[in-house]
Amino acid sequence: MKIKANDYTPDEILRFVRQATDLNQKEFAQTINKTKHWCQSNELVRSNYYFKDLLELAKKNDFEIYIIKNNK
Repeated sequence: MKIKANDYTPDEILRFVRQATDLNQKEFAQTINKTKHWCQSNELVRSNYYFKDLLELAKKNDFEIYIIKNNK
């Protein structure tokens, strides 16, 4: 799965990654020792997760994150 982060909001990226794992919010959050409430709040844009959380989720769920520079 490749996601161009500039095209989406953090909540959308989190939801895409979670849905790709076929885990519910509780199971997904537990992969990095977070609560269901943490996942739900971030998917509903009530709070913002840290980039380190995204990196940990990617690593634990076998996703790759690419940072691509636009040459505009």
